[in-house]
Amino acid sequence: MKIALVGVAGVPLGKHKVKDPRLDKADKLVKADRKTYALVDVVGEEEAPTADAIVASPEGRFDLIVKDLEFAETRLARNPPATEKAVLEKIKACLEGEGVVAEAGLTPEELRLVESHAFLTAKPIVVAEAPEVAAFDDFLVRVVNASGYISFLTVGGPENRAWLIRKGATSQEAGGAIHTDIEKGFIRAEIIGWNDFIAAGGETQAKHANKMRVETKSYVMQDFDLANFRFKK
Repeated sequence: MKIALVGVAGVPLGKHKVKDPRLDKADKLVKADRKTYALVDVVGEEEAPTADAIVASPEGRFDLIVKDLEFAETRLARNPPATEKAVLEKIKACLEGEGVVAEAGLTPEELRLVESHAFLTAKPIVVAEAPEVAAFDDFLVRVVNASGYISFLTVGGPENRAWLIRKGATSQEAGGAIHTDIEKGFIRAEIIGWNDFIAAGGETQAKHANKMRVETKSYVMQDFDLANFRFKK
């Protein structure tokens, strides 16, 4: 996951840990050699067009709105096709009210009509005030959750680890987040829901309580599922 900073100073660029406290809790319940948080790439404003999400200061958010509004007005001045024009008018009205494209209420079909324009405010934007910038790594948990991502866990043995995936990802796709071989050779996923894991007091206890489920490749992962993947090597 890549997060671009717009108008936010004092945050080092590069890899940052997503310090979700749920991993800390899991690490106390399951013994492993190490604990590994999920990582995100934090990049500068120039990479905002290719970022998955944007963290902006209040002023930075306004600047993004202005840029998108200028583009919408320029495109409308070129007399686009009627269907595209209707969507652009809708976007323009939203931006003029200091809203963002992601909040314009566009249908999937309307989004497809303008996706090539790559409006910056169509991306998830999380506004960061000074206290949040000061504790940026803690703030990242909220940024990730607001940006359409969830985590799943693999636990025990050498490592207790959190992995980031997009909301709606299947178990097969989640396996691919670990290694492409798992996705290609996927057989099944052994899943323990987070609440069941906590209620039972650990992975082994959850298995003894018959809380582990065997899921196929089409299973949609839930936030902080514990997963073990079986695959052809």
